[in-house]
Amino acid sequence: MFFKLIRKNSKRNRKENGLFFSSLVISIVAFYIILSLSSQDVMVFLKKMESDAVDRLFQIIPAFFVMTLVILFFLIYYASKFQLERRRHEFGVYLMMGMRRSKLFGMLLAEDIGSSLAALITGLPIAILLSELISLITAKCVGLGIVGHQVTFSIQAIIITAVGFLVIKLVAFLILSGKIAGQEIGALLVDTPEGTKKQFPAGVYAVSFVLGIICLAVAYSMAIGGRSWTTLRKMSETILIGFVGMLLLFYGMRFFIDRLAKHSHGRAALRVFNFRQVQENVIRKSSTLSISSILILAALCCFGAGIVIAFSYGNEKGNIHIMDYTFENYEEDQEQGVANVKKLLTDNGLEQDFSDLFEVRVGHLIPGANGDYDVFDLSSVMNRVEQLPDSEDKDILLNNLEYVSYPYLISLSGYNHVLELAGKEPLALSDDEAAVFKSLEFTSDSMNQNINDILADRPEVAYLDHKMYLTGKIQTTPIVTDRAITLSFALIVPDEVFDKYTWDSTIYLNGVLDQSKVKGDNLLQSVMQMNDKLAQIDFAAKNIEYESYLKNMGRRMFYIVAASYITIYLAIIFLIIANTVIGVQFLMGQQKSGRRYKTLIRLGATYELLCRSARKQINWYFGMPVVVAGISSIFGVRAVLTLVSGMISNSIGDAMLLAAAMILLLCVVECIYMAFVKRSSNRYLLTLMVPEREE
Repeated sequence: MFFKLIRKNSKRNRKENGLFFSSLVISIVAFYIILSLSSQDVMVFLKKMESDAVDRLFQIIPAFFVMTLVILFFLIYYASKFQLERRRHEFGVYLMMGMRRSKLFGMLLAEDIGSSLAALITGLPIAILLSELISLITAKCVGLGIVGHQVTFSIQAIIITAVGFLVIKLVAFLILSGKIAGQEIGALLVDTPEGTKKQFPAGVYAVSFVLGIICLAVAYSMAIGGRSWTTLRKMSETILIGFVGMLLLFYGMRFFIDRLAKHSHGRAALRVFNFRQVQENVIRKSSTLSISSILILAALCCFGAGIVIAFSYGNEKGNIHIMDYTFENYEEDQEQGVANVKKLLTDNGLEQDFSDLFEVRVGHLIPGANGDYDVFDLSSVMNRVEQLPDSEDKDILLNNLEYVSYPYLISLSGYNHVLELAGKEPLALSDDEAAVFKSLEFTSDSMNQNINDILADRPEVAYLDHKMYLTGKIQTTPIVTDRAITLSFALIVPDEVFDKYTWDSTIYLNGVLDQSKVKGDNLLQSVMQMNDKLAQIDFAAKNIEYESYLKNMGRRMFYIVAASYITIYLAIIFLIIANTVIGVQFLMGQQKSGRRYKTLIRLGATYELLCRSARKQINWYFGMPVVVAGISSIFGVRAVLTLVSGMISNSIGDAMLLAAAMILLLCVVECIYMAFVKRSSNRYLLTLMVPEREE
């Protein structure tokens, strides 16, 4: 009978507190995914490419886990307190019927352990599947492919997740059960209404509201302007000003709610009652609402920025896989240096592993008389740029072109080879023609369009006494695998012109792995195997360095993965905590107001009318922190993108649009949370409709 009661109560609690149970399941999923990060294919790859940075990330993850466990503890404590408060009368009846307090404690402990195990049994399989899905998608993005992906799950992550979750659940239960066990039976059987707080004149709240807006405006201007990211002190000041602003804003919000309540006479049924209920909750819990709004804001900012960073990797400028390796030699005789590279590869039997080895030559123009470097005349292009409408692109172009008096030249044959590998049409240039090359890091779509419009008229430029015409469209295809080698402005010229007008040229030897050997394996493993072979060769003795596509990609990918994973993880945790706190707080306040609802029932209020009233209150109660957080997130996401602008390839405008779409997605999540709370509220109101016996 006792165990049957435990099973019945556990099932009922999970059903009545679906919001809380779902939050626990989502938390477990988030815990496992972040803890199992080290077993994912991408992180295994990155650990070999960037071991020091990945090791530091893995050292930080436990700190994030402990921090979120502490935050989740307060959520569990708060929500469990609500559950136990709702059952006070039930506990009093058990004790009156002769149940010993020790047996009541054992029953509650068994129920808590049962709900915890149910959450783990539900959450861990979901977490493992999601972790595999994330690993598969990320691996696909970096070229690992489905064949190269290995299904793995982390036993260590499962154990740490389960132990951490069970510990904080047990600690919260022991604290709360001790408080319940110490109360008298009479106190458990009688509901204790919440006391009122001291009221101040309406002007105090209005001033508080205005000051809150001012503080938030100052905080966002500091963040968007970039001042907050300069020093730790500036960052602390921004956070403090924003935190105070949010507290003042919600503290002063009761002024407007009071005005709405006073001007609601003669309208919809229970309208005044609804606003008075919301007003009392704001008065009593304005600090909780403001903190919840801050957490939602943090979630929106983290999720928006995290998704932008994650998507940025796939759409990254210059992230074009053309060559697998680039060899650079530092010999004075560049031709001899290239010969040395080829000889080392041949002597070690590696030349056959490459289907293509080709040269790309880059060099400076020969200086003028007396070492004059101001030898290139671009005035015709500058004049055309000055005629463009005023814009940020125009200012950037003028600033960049102003210093193009000694540009790099790129040999046409080498660049055409790159174009052929990229599946593009090669360039055809006469001796008096040149094409403009700019690395993608220095361009934007609108800027490229402006330059292409100018190039369509074949402007005439001059190098000392040699005149040439700029033609075609701007070229941006990467010429080497190393992203550190970028050119803000260069000219692609025929090989004869290149040989005649350059003096300190560098020859890059690019290599493409034999695809017939890669086909049976995968790109990642093939490159890593080649890296192991190249590591056996003493290139340093010959003043040779090399860079692989994946190694170069791995450096940036580490920051992408680390930033996106952590920000999305924090967003999920913040969102869970904020929404659960708001929902639980409303349901607790509704229970404290149970006598008011009973009075309305005696006056003739129907169940449907009470449910509509509660739904409107929930809309207001959730809406206030969510709307404030949503409006603030427009500035908050912009501020975060300012910080991580180096990690994203999109323009800030495009990134903001993507972040806005993610924020709208989270608003849908908010609606789901509200639906859960409304459902719980309806169930509670239904219990009040049962007639009470009059003794």
